Amino acid sequence: MVEQQISNLYTRVRFPSPAHLVIMKTTNLEKHTTQNPVGRFFLNNFKQVLLTQVKELHPHAILDVGAGEGFTLEMFRKNNVGEKLEGIEYMDDALKLAKKLHPKVKIKKGNIYELPYSANSFDLVICNEVLEHLDDPQKALSELKRVAKKYLILSVPNEPLFTIQRILRGKNVWKLGSHPEHIQHWSSGAFEKFIAKNLTVKDVKTPLPWTMITSKK
Repeated sequence: MVEQQISNLYTRVRFPSPAHLVIMKTTNLEKHTTQNPVGRFFLNNFKQVLLTQVKELHPHAILDVGAGEGFTLEMFRKNNVGEKLEGIEYMDDALKLAKKLHPKVKIKKGNIYELPYSANSFDLVICNEVLEHLDDPQKALSELKRVAKKYLILSVPNEPLFTIQRILRGKNVWKLGSHPEHIQHWSSGAFEKFIAKNLTVKDVKTPLPWTMITSKK
């Protein structure tokens, strides 16, 4: 069903640029809709680990920062996880796709450095594959911590495993698998140390090729 919606979007939803029409598409959308069997295996495993971690926390209100097109929030909604589900997303294209693909989830435009919520607004704050894109992940983490009431689940690529699997999958081979949008590069241990300076680490999972940390204020 989602795949057909995406196919229809590629056909219908176009935005003018100075020289030509471009199809609305995001790297996160490509990740969630890849037909590569290895990529799908990695992603499905990650989603299952995340869902299990969230269920164990029994959160009432969940905020997904960097919610993209709403795939994670939709997974929570379909599995009856949480009663209040909200998302923040900075990219306009992702927001437009979210409204088309997942109209039942609430996602609004926002900046991770200045979240539009008061302190302790959500039992659980999730931020998956965002911090590695930021110039100032410490500032972002402080803001995520501010709006969280109890828990945070944070995930980033586990280096160098993330880059190695990209090479094996033929991604950006001419640049040794380096992801062009990643600014920060953490091993699992380095990311845990970064989080531990700010929060109490509750659990660490390593669903290949990511590191996922559940932490507590």
